[in-house]
Amino acid sequence: MINKINYIHHNPVKRGYVDEAIHWRYSSARDDEGIDGLIEVEKFW
Repeated sequence: MINKINYIHHNPVKRGYVDEAIHWRYSSARDDEGIDGLIEVEKFW
C-alpha cells in the first residue's frame, strides 16, 4: 500500500509537472506535510 501511495505522489514529479510532490495541488502528499489540500484526507491505517 505504501509503495502504491509513494508512486502516486511522485508521478507528477516524474512527469515534470512539478519539482516536488507537495506542489501538485491535487495530491494527498500535501496532507502528509500538513498543508491543506483541496479535500480532506482520511487515513484508515
